[in-house]
Amino acid sequence: MGIFLEDKTGSRRFVQHYLASVLAQASHRISAEFHVEVRKAGLTVTEWRILASLMGSEGETVGELARLAVTKQPTLSKVLPGLEAQGYIRLRTVRSDRRQTRVSITSKGERLVSPLCAQAMDHQRRILARLEPGHGERLVDMLRAIIAP
Repeated sequence: MGIFLEDKTGSRRFVQHYLASVLAQASHRISAEFHVEVRKAGLTVTEWRILASLMGSEGETVGELARLAVTKQPTLSKVLPGLEAQGYIRLRTVRSDRRQTRVSITSKGERLVSPLCAQAMDHQRRILARLEPGHGERLVDMLRAIIAP
């Protein structure tokens, strides 16, 4: 006997029961579908993640932005100057710690990414509509509880 009972589909495969694997597969599939729209808007996936992570924020340190955008800090640091040059973000040195940089989105950046955020939420609604009523919101809340510091 294996370590898993059969699920509704009769699967006994590890990857079908391991949370990290299931989350990664779901994230990859959902993201891949939406990233088509991101590229149509002329952004890379990394640029989209950065700008979307800054929406509704007063600004983030580079380290916190890397965490929110699910991007390695060296990659983020290479992309930020280009976004700043295009006028989408503002970079400022933190007064209390000159080693830190604070990143904030500009109104131009908000105008660019706001329609994409609306499209992303529509996409999310379509994905979550596959679940029973109320389960989608509960799922998002539960995942936020898992990733909370």
